[in-house]
Amino acid sequence: MAGVKQFDERAVLEKAMEAFRRKGFAETSMVDLARATKVQRGSLYNAFADKEAIFLKAYDLYAERFLGAMREALADPDPRGAVRAVLDAGIANMCGGRPAHGCLTTRTVMDAAAQSAAVRARVRRLLDQFETMIADMLAAAAARGAFAGDARASARVVVALTRGLAVLERAYGDEERLRETAEAAIAMMFAKPAP
Repeated sequence: MAGVKQFDERAVLEKAMEAFRRKGFAETSMVDLARATKVQRGSLYNAFADKEAIFLKAYDLYAERFLGAMREALADPDPRGAVRAVLDAGIANMCGGRPAHGCLTTRTVMDAAAQSAAVRARVRRLLDQFETMIADMLAAAAARGAFAGDARASARVVVALTRGLAVLERAYGDEERLRETAEAAIAMMFAKPAP
């Protein structure tokens, strides 16, 4: 029947997300998306309108998965353990796949062609939600006397560190280097202040 989707939208978006992760927004064409999803271009246009609309829906799926993993990582009652789990999960996310697929958020921010207002808003929403999750965990730890720093400022540092780790992953492709960098940052963040 004309106009009726003949595919599983979530499965198509999963495959589109992987295509965007591999090539970035600008370098991923509708032909690439049709090939990756095994759905004809015309059907993709009919279902989603354009490449940006496909990207936004795929990015929403990515954000849902990423934030779910971060929520699990932040469940550790020890704030140092929670931050370590967040960084470990982020590193595992970036270094997964063959070749490693990196970080879709950082790739998107660095892609000048993906800088529409809608794309920027999606990326900012993800980063803001991530920051709030970390800040809430650190504020709760501070209320228990388990964290002495500024929860919001420290959360921003952790978010910035995850973006920096994503850039290092692309530059070096060295998971051990990322883990060493994460451990150094954790040591600084949780160092006892000088008397």
